[in-house]
Amino acid sequence: MEVRLPMTTASIDQTDLRTRPATVVILDFGAQYSQLIARRVREARVYSEILPHDAPWSEIARREPAAILLTGGPESTLGPDALGIDPQVYTSGVPVLGICYGMQLIARDLGGKLVASQHSEFGAAALELVAPSPLTGGLPPRSRAWMSHGDTVLAPPPGFETLARTTSCAIAAIGDDKRKLYGVQFHPEVAHTEAGKRIITNFLHEVAGIAPSWEMGSFVDRTVAEIRERVGDGRVICALSGGVDSAVAATLVARAIGSQLTCIFVDTGLLRAHEGDGVVAAFRDVLHLDVVRVDARERFLARLAGVIDPEEKRIRIGHEFIAIFEEEARRLDDVQYLVQGTLYPDVIESKTPDSKAGHKIKSHHNVGGLPEKMALKLVEPLRLLFKDEVREVGRVLGLPPAIVERQPFPGPGLAVRVLGEVTADRLETVRAADAIVTGEIEAATLEPRPWQYFAVLTPLQSVGVMGDGRTYANLVAVRAITSEDGMTADWARLPHELLERISTRIVNEVRGVNRVAFDITSKPPATVEWE
Repeated sequence: MEVRLPMTTASIDQTDLRTRPATVVILDFGAQYSQLIARRVREARVYSEILPHDAPWSEIARREPAAILLTGGPESTLGPDALGIDPQVYTSGVPVLGICYGMQLIARDLGGKLVASQHSEFGAAALELVAPSPLTGGLPPRSRAWMSHGDTVLAPPPGFETLARTTSCAIAAIGDDKRKLYGVQFHPEVAHTEAGKRIITNFLHEVAGIAPSWEMGSFVDRTVAEIRERVGDGRVICALSGGVDSAVAATLVARAIGSQLTCIFVDTGLLRAHEGDGVVAAFRDVLHLDVVRVDARERFLARLAGVIDPEEKRIRIGHEFIAIFEEEARRLDDVQYLVQGTLYPDVIESKTPDSKAGHKIKSHHNVGGLPEKMALKLVEPLRLLFKDEVREVGRVLGLPPAIVERQPFPGPGLAVRVLGEVTADRLETVRAADAIVTGEIEAATLEPRPWQYFAVLTPLQSVGVMGDGRTYANLVAVRAITSEDGMTADWARLPHELLERISTRIVNEVRGVNRVAFDITSKPPATVEWE
């Protein structure tokens, strides 16, 4: 269970920007795939950050961007309130690539011709190259691209050349090689675009001339030095859950300041079966960290009594965590800092001020729903990383596979896998069902192996028959997904025999359950968790 706090302007400023590698700034217009664009850039071993579309040039320039990407977005560039960018982006000399809305914005701002199409284009299209360019070097003459747009560019701006087209879109890519300004109407970041990764790497390496130097070994060295300089002789506590995020965060900080760190493990009563004992044993015996265990099971149940709304659950859990950490800090005496395993996707999904262009998906209980004023200063060494990057950092630090490869677990724990009110009885029901799901999947030989899998207790009840009697009992849903980083996910194709075994065991062994369903929804449109 990861415990994180809001990513404020102050927390961003904690990192000395001069120590960062070459940075690509991604200006977000509320795109569904903004995080995926950032991931594709990092897969090319180039560091990337997402900023809101209207970030002033001074804020962008502070990062010394080696390139800028403009994302897609749900709105039209032709509307009276269309979202825009600081004009200095175009005149800065920094290479720019606009994607979908971003291309339309370039066309609109720099003198092209743009109209609202009578028919929107969504889905796969045949992309045909029509002119050579560094952006499209090495691409096949024809390939599949993924389109999702309503407006259409009828004529590129002065100085631009049409680089590609599709059957229904005469201008699917544009470029001005001299000014290094480019736009693509399709989405190169999604897997459905066959040459998408090549387009992104061409832009980064060939157009912008960025060396592929972003790697986790240098990140560890840099971060340890930053923590040591910032904390000095101060005492630090770390919110420890047992998950990979808090484990890596704790190990990074321990490497920087050693015995100045004390880890606080809060047993909320919202954990999986036998999880509390396993967490304490792993971190005391394997990682040799100083761990204090706090039994707060009754406190969290009391805070959640009668609460149904998932946002309210997350907020209450976040507030209670902070209250406990501040109590423990006072007990330990002279603690000044709190370490948390905040990750980049949590910040973006929670729609903090740093991601204001997008719609809020949910408030991660420790990102968007915590007290504005706190006694402890925040240390978030992983706040700019994605999940797979955190795992790689864990490997660099020498953490055992049992910790590095552990499947993700939500910060609010089972509270968001009990739909509706959280009670002790309902927690026991979902905990028992989850143990069966976890045990059966981990015992099976599966390829690919699911990235995450769990049970959800729904508020639905249905009629059933057990023995010769009628039942009216609960529905449990099983969720299993495949993913690289949790930003996008597909439902795992589990063998029917495995699903049958899971269903039979849950109905037979978990009191009060007479029906099991399997969730076959991808992300998007769903999220991984149900709440």
